Amino acid sequence: MTRSSDPFAAPDEPTRRREARQRSVELLYEAEMKSCDLSDVLAEQISDLDPFAHELATGIAAQQEALTERLAGLLNEGWTPQRLGICDRLIMLQGLFELERGAAPAAVVINEAVELAHRLGATDRSGALVNGVLAAALDGR
Repeated sequence: MTRSSDPFAAPDEPTRRREARQRSVELLYEAEMKSCDLSDVLAEQISDLDPFAHELATGIAAQQEALTERLAGLLNEGWTPQRLGICDRLIMLQGLFELERGAAPAAVVINEAVELAHRLGATDRSGALVNGVLAAALDGR
């Protein structure tokens, strides 16, 4: 039996990290929708959370104000982070957080953020918006 045909096999590392990125956005979204701290959402989890998802979500929550200010500076005139779709904004904050950390190649961070925007974004143009904003952040580093 090959690994890919075993439904109980652990996912490979890129897949695990992709799922962790999505879970991080979901946790941040839940906290925002409930108007509560991320720590409250984390305390309610009934299954073990991937360490990478936890690291991303808590890091973004801890730096959310600074990341939001940075995002505001990257948006076109007339746009604010509050005008963006919630998932689009959270995906961009996560992308900015990962770009600043530098733990993954910038191309990987941007690609993963764009893929998330295609799945979770507010519109069919969310991927292009996320790509443009994160590319501008990369240029302005």
